[in-house]
Amino acid sequence: MDFEHRKELKTQLLEFLKTQYGGLKPDEICNKMGIENVDDIRIVQELLEEAVNEHVLYYTNKKKYILIERCPNFVMGTLQIKKDGFGFLVPEEKKEDEEDIFIKEENLNKALNGDTVLVEIIKEASKDRKREGKVIRILKRDKNNIVGEIKIQDGQLYFEPNDKKVGFIEIPPEELKKCVAGEIVCVKLATNFKRLVADKIVHIAHKDDALVDVLEEVAKYDIFDQFPEDCIQQVKALPTEVRPEDLEGRVDLRDKMIFTIDGADTKDIDDAISLDYKDGFYYLGVHIADVTHYVPAGSPLDKEAYRRGTSTYPASYVIPMYPHELSSGICSLWDNQDRLAVTCMMKINSKGKVVDYEVYNSVIKSRKKMTYDAVNQIIEDNVIPEGYEEFAETLNNMQTLAHIIRNERTLRGACDFEVDEVKVVCDDEGKPVKIDKRSRGEGEKLIEDFMVAANETVCYMIAVLQLVCIYRIHDIPLEDKLSEFIHFCELHGVHLKMPKEMTAREFQKMLNEIPNDDPQFAQILRAKLIRTMSKAVYSPDNIGHFGLASDNYAHFTSPIRRYPDDILHRLVKDFIIAHKLDKKTIEYYENHMDEWCRHCSEREQASDKAEREVNKMKMAEYMENYLVENPAAEFEVMVTDLSKKGMYCAIDNGIEGFVTLESIKGDYFEYDEQNMCIIGKNTKRTYTIGDRLYVICTRASKETKEIDFEIVKDLRYDKEEVEDKDNAKKLTLNNGRSKK
Repeated sequence: MDFEHRKELKTQLLEFLKTQYGGLKPDEICNKMGIENVDDIRIVQELLEEAVNEHVLYYTNKKKYILIERCPNFVMGTLQIKKDGFGFLVPEEKKEDEEDIFIKEENLNKALNGDTVLVEIIKEASKDRKREGKVIRILKRDKNNIVGEIKIQDGQLYFEPNDKKVGFIEIPPEELKKCVAGEIVCVKLATNFKRLVADKIVHIAHKDDALVDVLEEVAKYDIFDQFPEDCIQQVKALPTEVRPEDLEGRVDLRDKMIFTIDGADTKDIDDAISLDYKDGFYYLGVHIADVTHYVPAGSPLDKEAYRRGTSTYPASYVIPMYPHELSSGICSLWDNQDRLAVTCMMKINSKGKVVDYEVYNSVIKSRKKMTYDAVNQIIEDNVIPEGYEEFAETLNNMQTLAHIIRNERTLRGACDFEVDEVKVVCDDEGKPVKIDKRSRGEGEKLIEDFMVAANETVCYMIAVLQLVCIYRIHDIPLEDKLSEFIHFCELHGVHLKMPKEMTAREFQKMLNEIPNDDPQFAQILRAKLIRTMSKAVYSPDNIGHFGLASDNYAHFTSPIRRYPDDILHRLVKDFIIAHKLDKKTIEYYENHMDEWCRHCSEREQASDKAEREVNKMKMAEYMENYLVENPAAEFEVMVTDLSKKGMYCAIDNGIEGFVTLESIKGDYFEYDEQNMCIIGKNTKRTYTIGDRLYVICTRASKETKEIDFEIVKDLRYDKEEVEDKDNAKKLTLNNGRSKK
C-alpha cells in the first residue's frame, strides 16, 4: 500500500475522531467515514492500534476508541512513587501552578515508579487536599527490567527487588529453579500490565563478584555483558586470520602506510587512516573494519548486536556490542595483521573540500597502533617518541589537513561542542580510585575531523542517488529553551541576542560570544547553550545535521561499537559497491528503516543513561570512601545549577554535590526563579550559577547516588563580619557573580 495514502488516511482518521465525543468501534468509525474498501478497513484498524500505542487514543473496556483529549477526567503523565507506597502523577502537559495528582497505594494498579500512565481524576482538589486519581492504564513502563537478589526463606527461593518501591513480583517456578541464593538477577516483566509477573530471568552475577554493582545498574537498561550461546558458537566458527578466499574482489592496500590512533587501552580498533599528497591535493584514506563480512544479516551475532544497538562504557568497564573475540579479534585493525576493511578514499583540495571520492572493499595491514598521547607529543610539542620516527612527517601533514578540514566546517557554521568529559577510573575490583576531567588533544581532534569527513562523504554518495539511508540528524535549537538561556546570560552580564533566523552560523556565533575569562563558568554556559538543542537521532528522513552544519550525515566509521554503522555498511555494499539497485533490495531497506532508526536511537539513549548513572554511583562511592579518612576536608566548588530545593555544585574534577536551602546558615533562603538565583529573605545574600564556594561533604551514598555538600566559606561574605541585619549589604547580580 502506498505510504502517502496511509499517511493521508491517518490524518483523515484523527480529524474525524476530533469531531466525536464518545467512543466508537472500528466498524462504526469506518461506516461514519464512508470507508468500504477492504484494504482501507484493515489499515484503519492498524492505525487505531498505532494511535493507542502513541498515547493519542484510549481503548476502552467496551472495545471502543476515543481521543484522550476528549476525556476531561483523564490525565497522562509520569508516576512518582514515594517510600511510603503512595504516589503522585506529574502531568505531561503541566499548567502553571498546577499541582501533581495524589494517588493512593491501592489505586496504583501495578504501576511502578517512573511509568507513563493514564490517570482518572476521582476527587477534585479542595482547600485541604490535592486532586486525587487512580491509574486506569499503564501506557509505558519506565523500566521493564527489575534487578534484585535471589534469597531463601524456609527453604524457598524468592526474589527481592533492589528498588524497595517495587512490590511483590510473581516468578514462574521453573525460572526460580535455575537460580541459587545470593545470585543477582534481572527480572524482565511481562507486558501484561495487570499483574507484576516475570516473563524471564537474566542471570547477572553473584552478589560478592567484582563489578556486580555496575552490571546491576546497566541491566536496568537492558544491557548485559553475557552473550547468548548461539552467538558464542558463531564466534567460535569465525576465522582468526584473513583467508585467501576473503580477498576476492578487494583492493590490496597492504603496502600503503596505514596506521591507527587510539587510546592506549583500546582493543576494539575499527578505524585506520592513510594520507598522500600529490599535485596540490590530499588523498585521505579512512579504512573501516569490515564487520559485516563476518556477521551476515539475520545471524545470531547480528540479531544480538541489533538488540544492544551500541557498546556501553560504564566507568572503566566495557560492555561490547559484539563479543570480545570478534570486536578485539578478527575485526580489530591490529598492527602487522592482515585485516578486511571498507575504504573511503577522498580527494581533498587546499580549501578542505572533497572534490572526488571512492568507496570499496579492501584488505589492509596497519603499520602501527599509535596512541593519542604519543601522537600529541609529535603534533603539539614536536617531540618524536621512540618507534614513531618514520611516521612523524605523515602525522604533521595529517595535522595540516585536519586544520584545513576543520576550518572549512567552521566557515559553513559547524560548532565545536567540546565540553570536558568526566572520567571515572576504577581498579580491578571495580572500586573508584580516581576521578578527573578528560579533554581532547590535537590527536583526538584529528581523528574526529577525518571520521566526520568520511561519514559525510559516504552519506552523500547514497543521498545523491536518492536512495534510502540511515541518516544521523540534528534539529535546530528549541526556541523557548534558547530564550531562557539568553535571559539567564543577561542576568549574568553576558549579552546575547536571539537571531532572527536560527542557522548553524548564528548558533556558532552565540557559542563564540561566550566570554572565556573564567574557563569553568564558560564551560557551564556552553553546556547550557548546547542543551537548548534537540538530541541527535537516527532517521530515514534527512533534515541535515545542525551542529555539524552538514546537509548529509550518517555514521559509517564505528561498526564494531554502533549498529547504525553496520546498517550503513550494508547499504554501501549493496547500493554502491555491488550496484544492487533492484526493486526488491531497495524495498527491503525502505520497509525496515523506520523501525531500525527508532530502535537504534532508543538503544543509544539507554546506553548513555546507563553510563551516566554508573558514573553518578561511582562518584558517590568515591566520596563515601574519601569521607572515611577525610571527614572535614574542604573543597572549592562552582555552582552549576539551581532548583527549588537548593543548588548543585561541582568540584574542579567534575564530582557534583547538592547544597540544600535548609543547610545554608545565616538566613532563610528561597529560590528566585525569575532572577535565577538563591536569595536570603533578610540579608539578601544571593547565590547563582558561576559562584565559587568552599564546602565540606556531609553525606555520600552509593546506594542513592547522592552527594550532599554544606557551605563553610563564601569569600564574598566572609571577608568581614556583618554586625546586624540592618547593616547588611545589598547585593546585585553582575557578570555571573554576586558582589557587594
